[in-house]
Amino acid sequence: MSHSARLSDYRAALTTPGMRGPVVASLLARLPIAMVGLSLLLYVERATGSFAAAGMVSAAALVGVAMGSVVQGRLMDRFGPTRPLTVVTVFFALFVTVSVIGVEAGAPVFVLVPLALGVGATEPMVGSASRALWERMLPSGATRMAAYAYESISMEVFFILGPGLAGLLLAAPWAGTGVVVGSVAMVIGAMWFAFNPVVRAWGPVQQAPRPLLGAFAYPGMRTVALAALGFGVTIGFVEVAVPAFAKAAGQASMGGLMLSLWSISSVIFGVLYGMRPWPRPMHLRLPVLLGGFALLALLLAIPLTLVGLGVALFVVGTLITPQSTAHSAAIEQVTPNGMAAEAFGWVITSVTVGLAIGQGLSGQLIEHFGTRPAFVASGVFGLLIALAVWLLRGTVRRGVPVAEPLPARSEMELAAR
Repeated sequence: MSHSARLSDYRAALTTPGMRGPVVASLLARLPIAMVGLSLLLYVERATGSFAAAGMVSAAALVGVAMGSVVQGRLMDRFGPTRPLTVVTVFFALFVTVSVIGVEAGAPVFVLVPLALGVGATEPMVGSASRALWERMLPSGATRMAAYAYESISMEVFFILGPGLAGLLLAAPWAGTGVVVGSVAMVIGAMWFAFNPVVRAWGPVQQAPRPLLGAFAYPGMRTVALAALGFGVTIGFVEVAVPAFAKAAGQASMGGLMLSLWSISSVIFGVLYGMRPWPRPMHLRLPVLLGGFALLALLLAIPLTLVGLGVALFVVGTLITPQSTAHSAAIEQVTPNGMAAEAFGWVITSVTVGLAIGQGLSGQLIEHFGTRPAFVASGVFGLLIALAVWLLRGTVRRGVPVAEPLPARSEMELAAR
């Protein structure tokens, strides 16, 4: 997967016949992805007056996402996205509704935590389905690479906009407004995506019985997941240390804005990197990008002022989207055809687990030693995992045999059903 993408390839991907509906629907479904969790945290904190309780609820939702992404992906690979997305979206709406009722009724934390776990587990994984759909709609090459880059770049944009929208809606008369608005957008977008004709025509893939662990049974997939884990761990350290640095500087409200800086550089550089990715071979690209990201993260330990930290964050952020794109592109090289949605679910799970590990360890370091050791740890952990990915790079180079997909159902066949 060494293809580079030009601006014309991005245009070609986004104007692929039949893809306009799924593209717009997936935008609506994924826009709240960084908004719902934060809105839930802020909502619970307003209702209970406790960040500890809110943190437990938010963590439960994160664990739910890690659990649900792989299961949803496997179901979508087996049955196509329409039925699984419809079912989980209905349950997602129910869990959100019951959670809001619980918060309003003053339910204890031990009730809210399992509800939040359900919210996360049933959050519709439109991102996994959207990424897998490109593999079915476009041949291997620069245009498909541009589509993968678009998926990564759009997610970065959502992570910039999501927290800001959550903060704005917190100022509404009712603190739960952000949870409801984000959830409604996610439900509408997921259902719109699921029932688009191109998505409904997604047929099963004819292949041998799947291993018990599915896509994770393939060594190359485990290496990609390890790279995604290192990516998440590195970011997790930084996401806790930056707000703590801002608070120590007497500018606590600047924490979120500071993190937006590396998302902005990530989007800008992500487009440029997609035009000329390096290293070209994927088995080298994964460890090199993670190692480079970890080395850059060490720069965050140097600044003594918020301005200096902002400049460092802008530099470090340049390697965020290239890694996301590489993880997405590597999937088709390390797993058989028909496992794309589940494989992407493993990437999401790995990043989520990495974030949780990084955030947890970062909080402990900051509590006892301050922010600088947390920034150093982000780079050290990232480098260690990058070394492990380098040692396992051969599993990505070898690839796997792929199965041919069954012919997709035509719209006439769908209408007959």
